[in-house]
Amino acid sequence: MVSAPVDNSIESPLSVLVGQPQAVDLLTQAVSRQRIAPGYLFVGAPGVGRTIAANAFAELLFSQSGPSSAVLKRRIIERNHPDLLWVEPTYLHQGQRLTATEAAEAGLKRKGLPQIRLEQIREVARFLSQPPLEATRAVVVIEAAERMAEAAANALLKTLEEPGKATLILIAADQQALLPTLISRCQIIPFVRLGPKDMAQVLTERGPVEILESPAILNLAQGSPGAAIASWQQLQDLPDGLLDRVTQPLKSRRDALEVARQITQALDTEAQLWLLGYLQQHYWQQTLSAHVSDLLQKFEQSRKYLLRYVQPRLVWEVLMLQLVN
Repeated sequence: MVSAPVDNSIESPLSVLVGQPQAVDLLTQAVSRQRIAPGYLFVGAPGVGRTIAANAFAELLFSQSGPSSAVLKRRIIERNHPDLLWVEPTYLHQGQRLTATEAAEAGLKRKGLPQIRLEQIREVARFLSQPPLEATRAVVVIEAAERMAEAAANALLKTLEEPGKATLILIAADQQALLPTLISRCQIIPFVRLGPKDMAQVLTERGPVEILESPAILNLAQGSPGAAIASWQQLQDLPDGLLDRVTQPLKSRRDALEVARQITQALDTEAQLWLLGYLQQHYWQQTLSAHVSDLLQKFEQSRKYLLRYVQPRLVWEVLMLQLVN
């Protein structure tokens, strides 16, 4: 079946992207020239539009089989199009896979980070073994591909070698965390951090406008509207008094150990990682000492320990003890 050419008189689904002209141009040209790659790697900081772009690109690809419409857009966003498979990192709980959203809704205390698992990649292979039902090609989107276990990455490599009538979109924060062989089979679409004007536009349209009046949140976001919105929500979800406690000078070892206990009892791993970033930004702005670089390295080392699943209470105790006085 020959795909219909793109009608440039109709507004492209990709027009919703703000501050990503290169990504829009590369994806638009791929469709208009009928040079659609079997694999794409959307790489860039979280919250700058990668997921929005994946939705829009899927809509653009599916509209080659018929006109784009509000119904098609909604089916993609709701993940109920028969030719779309959306894969997210998951936790394992009592033998059941749960996304981060599902785990939060279930009230589970998450002690690690979710992963893309081998069985999920096998489901991708089974999905692609069937011909598309409505469109000319299937679309698979894999979020946070940098959290893919090694066995899963090797299995995905086989799928990318022979995807059939399909396009796979990998979304990753850092391509260096992926297998070089995976990267070589994907067309890289870079996503950049937004400037102040574009940040203000996105936050005015989609986020609490109060964020624009919070320099701490904007500095922490570093040009990522999604990160700004997520940070604002994290801030609202912190237990009363915890932020004041962790940003006040620690005067004794007992204070340090008590703060570490409060943090690990109140927050799951992802919230702890966010708090580390917030505190790192806070101390960087507040500290005029010549030892500020050493201080920031302590925060970065703590982040690495949490990502390596070191016992969180121990990580925070060591960090807080280093911050005494």
